[in-house]
Amino acid sequence: MRVLYSIVFVLVIPLILLRLIWRGSRASAYFKRWDERFGITPAPSSDKPVIWLHAVSVGEVEAARPLVSSLRENYSDHQILITTMTPTGSARVRKLYGDDVLHCYLPYDLPFAVRRFLKTANPSVGIIMETELWPNLIHHSAKLNIPLVLANARLSARSAAGYQRIAKLCKQMLQHFSLIAAQSQDDRQRLINLGADKTRVHAVGNLKFEISLAASINEQAEAMRSLWGNRPVFIAASTHEGEDEIILNASRRIRAEFPDLLLIIVPRHPERFDRVAALSQRAGFKILRRSENGMCTKAIQVLVVDTMGELPLFYGSSDVAFVGGSLVPSGGHNLLEPAELGRAVLIGPHYFNFNEISQQFIQAKAAIQIDSSETLAEAVIDLLSHPQKRAAMGEAGKNLIEHSKGASNRLLNLIKRHINVG
Repeated sequence: MRVLYSIVFVLVIPLILLRLIWRGSRASAYFKRWDERFGITPAPSSDKPVIWLHAVSVGEVEAARPLVSSLRENYSDHQILITTMTPTGSARVRKLYGDDVLHCYLPYDLPFAVRRFLKTANPSVGIIMETELWPNLIHHSAKLNIPLVLANARLSARSAAGYQRIAKLCKQMLQHFSLIAAQSQDDRQRLINLGADKTRVHAVGNLKFEISLAASINEQAEAMRSLWGNRPVFIAASTHEGEDEIILNASRRIRAEFPDLLLIIVPRHPERFDRVAALSQRAGFKILRRSENGMCTKAIQVLVVDTMGELPLFYGSSDVAFVGGSLVPSGGHNLLEPAELGRAVLIGPHYFNFNEISQQFIQAKAAIQIDSSETLAEAVIDLLSHPQKRAAMGEAGKNLIEHSKGASNRLLNLIKRHINVG
């Protein structure tokens, strides 16, 4: 089945290139570094052994931060290579680590590309974040005797049902992993049901709870907030196509109760910045784009954040935070950043990518689930009207995060116990 998969992958290379061109027309970074996507990467700059960690995009790069820190501390005689798939993930790696780590894109899962990449990088171990199961990457790592770790692995019931259609291939892939660190017991059991060796699968918790925001964030947020005047602030973060209209409609109803409301919209993908700004203007709102560096006066009704890497700052500047990708079936995004900053959090019904975390927050009364423009407006109005309720939700979220930490230490201990890093 892997051979058939590889043949199909080779045949669709023209479509892959067209997709790169299409994405490049929206975000120019996709036009760059195509050689890396086909396995042509520079060799490590020293003779130090390499620990390779793969994090698809920004979320995984952030989740891996405590692990990367521990690896650098415990394996100081190694180089760390971090691969990503997206330009935003790449930019985040560069911003966090500069030249202190090696970095390139992970190549497409073509046999010749992954083989070239693995032989050039020559890692002593590979750590793959989340559930990135690429048949050729895993197969050729095994052929080259590179031990693999699947870290922070999650597998929803929906995804597990999909993988069952290729159960034989999944079993082959999962059994190549020397260690699988699942987020929960449910994830562990689903992975075992798919064919993973149960002696190698451990439930260690979710690395994303190991959130570590700069101590200066709150201070910077307060300084920014003071420039806006004494007005209520509602942020809709990581929004996807189809959500912005819902949020803008909700803001009209909220504004009836709070006329000086400032709505902050942070689109998830840079290629949507222009569209969201235009949509807000067409809806009749007075807007400011963050990139314009203008004054956010009381006349500004919508602030569109069209810059990267500033989301925690704007979470810290808000009263109520909606986490996007959840009003449309995109699976939601990480709600831990606003929670760590003590904000009242709202999410939509489609949070299957963060099911366990979201359920924990809802049960702890640290988050509220909404399902429409109407219920979103009602929840924001209620929270803006009751500061004590906002504060209680924020405190519940911070407590839940604090009591859920420790996954990175448990994972590192398992790596030390089960894998010869070299």
